[in-house]
Amino acid sequence: MTDHRWRFFRVGKLDQVLFETAEDFTALKDLDLKIWVALSCPTRGIDFDPAVLDLIDSDGDGRIRAPELLAAVDWVTHHLKDPAELKHERTELPLDSVDNSTPEGEALLASARRILVNLGKSESTSITPADTADTARILARTNFNGDGIITANDSMDPAIRQVIEEVIDTVGPVFDCNGIAGVGQDSIDSFYHDLASFDQWWKKGEEASRAGSGILPLADDTQAGYEAYRDAKTKVTDYFNRCRLAAYDPRAAEPLNLPQSGYQALAPGDLSTIGSEIEQMPLQQIDADGVLNLVAGINPAWVERIRGLLERVVQPLLGAEKTTLSYDEWTGVINRFTDYEEWVTKKAGGSVEKLGIARIREILGGKERTEIEALIARDAALAPEAAGIGNVNRLVLYYRDIARLLRNYVSFQDFYNPDTQATFQAGTLYLDQRGCNLCIEVSDPARHAILASLSRMYIAYCDLNRPNGKKKKIAACFTQGDSDYLMVGRNGVFYDRKGLDWDARITKVIEFPISVRQAFFLPYKKFVRFIEEQVAKRAAAAQAETDAKLAATAKATAGGKAGAIPKAKKIDVGTVAALGVAISGFVSVLTAIIGGILGLGLWQIPLAVIGILLAISGPSMLIAWLKLRQRTLGPILDANGWAINGRIKVDVSLATRLTDKKILPPNKSRRLSDPYEKRRTWPVIVLALVVVVAAVAWGFFAHQQRYWPFMDKATETAPVEAAPAEPPPAETG
Repeated sequence: MTDHRWRFFRVGKLDQVLFETAEDFTALKDLDLKIWVALSCPTRGIDFDPAVLDLIDSDGDGRIRAPELLAAVDWVTHHLKDPAELKHERTELPLDSVDNSTPEGEALLASARRILVNLGKSESTSITPADTADTARILARTNFNGDGIITANDSMDPAIRQVIEEVIDTVGPVFDCNGIAGVGQDSIDSFYHDLASFDQWWKKGEEASRAGSGILPLADDTQAGYEAYRDAKTKVTDYFNRCRLAAYDPRAAEPLNLPQSGYQALAPGDLSTIGSEIEQMPLQQIDADGVLNLVAGINPAWVERIRGLLERVVQPLLGAEKTTLSYDEWTGVINRFTDYEEWVTKKAGGSVEKLGIARIREILGGKERTEIEALIARDAALAPEAAGIGNVNRLVLYYRDIARLLRNYVSFQDFYNPDTQATFQAGTLYLDQRGCNLCIEVSDPARHAILASLSRMYIAYCDLNRPNGKKKKIAACFTQGDSDYLMVGRNGVFYDRKGLDWDARITKVIEFPISVRQAFFLPYKKFVRFIEEQVAKRAAAAQAETDAKLAATAKATAGGKAGAIPKAKKIDVGTVAALGVAISGFVSVLTAIIGGILGLGLWQIPLAVIGILLAISGPSMLIAWLKLRQRTLGPILDANGWAINGRIKVDVSLATRLTDKKILPPNKSRRLSDPYEKRRTWPVIVLALVVVVAAVAWGFFAHQQRYWPFMDKATETAPVEAAPAEPPPAETG
């Protein structure tokens, strides 16, 4: 643990570390992991050079974990004189910045200079990622690249080329750094070991044959003859056993041959190819004589194999004119191969058998092995140089990108900076007169939505398509405006970080409040929507009733039974009374409200109006405000493969930056003459104003005169006359 003094910045109610000094980078290993914003991130699906991420991802699991990032930071800081240079994110690494005080650093600097010399830039004082990439390609195109693997093209000697190709064909290829099949030292050792083993095994057979054991009945052609014998042995033995049964009992001959019903089953089928049904038929017609004709009457599926048996085994062993085979002769053939079969089971070095014993002994007697091993050693000697080029490439890439990765991993400085975008921000979605900047690439929207819904943000999942057929999916978070016209099926345009445009279509939405302003109008919109739905329902019901009556009338008319025209119903007195009561009640409430407002002072009237609005919209706004305070980015990234450690709040001020609303240019001019606007709307407006003013005046007059329409006069309080005064008492005398 070091005494380094860390500097933090606080945003989104989250303390995050700054990377500004050399000690900030070198002491990172001592920073408590609980302070890190993220502890893991994916290597794909983010705006970052995948080559750098692959270098850091030491175990190749597709995720950058904290220990791997710490190892990368430790490596790059140990090879720089001043690690503080990392914060500048320069694409050029000055050679003077490389710390050559250690043997490894000195080798790095030497490799960097060698790269520049190879590129014809010996006077250059800095090196770039483009330089290291070019050098890697140049080295890959050379015959010797340090991987210890050579190909047939690495030698001009035809004999060596042939041996290399034979090694690849028998032992198997080893691929060099260019993906070209070649051989290494292990391949050569295995190849020559198999050659020697096969040669020793073959010598034992030759010695036994010379001793009269008959282990090689066909001499050098024994192997080919044995293969032909092995392919036909089972079928020929089956034929002779069937014939022996027929000789034992003539009644067995008919069932041992294929019955006529078998041919009848084959007749309707396709016989353009010989299938397994024909292959399973007897080799030849079964009879008690039991002599196999090797040139005629053979099952079509076995003609080629029997011909091989005849030419490679029967005629070489029994005579060139031999075309038939008896059971005793077949038994003799089997016995001739018994010793060979026992010898074959002890075969060693089978991988090189295809070369033949003559070629095997030719290779063993040649000098190609020594020359091939010299080529392999020459290639392997360049391994340090190749490794040096790889390390220089690593250093140049880390020098350019490691600080940016820290600002999007240990802290989220780029996300909260209004001038930059985080690595997980894929681009901007333009839809519904808004630009959504918080768009994250996802692979499975359905799976992503399960966890992302905990973010309390309005998320629209979109399918993206390019004209070239490329596709991907994003999750776009809307943090400003409203959701009235955000729905599945709407189309927009997405621009990625490279400026490429994609066709976007919403396929799924997660609905949450977007703004308090939207919540203010929500009750009124719900009320209007309710009225519209009720009107639509009543209109539909009335239309259905009318259609039913018309259908019934038409049916009766078509049947010649037109009835009398129904009389129109008179208006019921009760209905009129009910309507009167309803209207009077509504007017009473309205006049009471107007009277109450007019009874207030002038300064109290606006407060009363505001109070009414808050009573209607207040609960909706309060709920929306509480939910907006809970918006967080963590679940959205967690669902995409991140391991978010901090609580990344998305407050209102940040939300206005993540979604841009439509703003007209400052130096604009507006033309107000709309040729398609409805004409003569001003009389309606004037009439409405007159009605409102008249209603207010009437209410004020009624309030002053205590005269209210629809009020029962009997309920008014009658004036009470004063009681006459009692006469004074009379005076008494």
